[in-house]
Amino acid sequence: MKPEDQPSGEAARQQGAIVLVVEDEWIVRMAVAHHLCGCGYRVLEAANADEAIAALNANDEIAVLFTDIQMPGSMDGFELARWVRRERPEVKIILASGAVSPIEAAHDLCEDGAFLGKPYSHQELVRRIRMHLAER
Repeated sequence: MKPEDQPSGEAARQQGAIVLVVEDEWIVRMAVAHHLCGCGYRVLEAANADEAIAALNANDEIAVLFTDIQMPGSMDGFELARWVRRERPEVKIILASGAVSPIEAAHDLCEDGAFLGKPYSHQELVRRIRMHLAER
């Protein structure tokens, strides 16, 4: 873990929060999960929206959903975010995409600063998670 990733103050209290990472590219999902674990978060992983919904239904302690927008399966990241807004409104949402056009739709589904364009840095993702958890 780099010094800028070390928790202090509010961030230290957030350690142990559960982040659900939804990404169909396993190498990206693994890298993000590994980094977040190193920053003190508990991480659940899902390859698609169906796996994510199963995890959300099984664990009411999930604090943050970090999901790709474009993924195969029964729904994309936008539809998953809509489901979370309806069924689990306390969960903070961060959307990621390599496409620029989803920014406006992402803003409607989640809080300010909740869209990350790809490629994104792991440090920026951690900063956004900390910001959203501080709001809880």
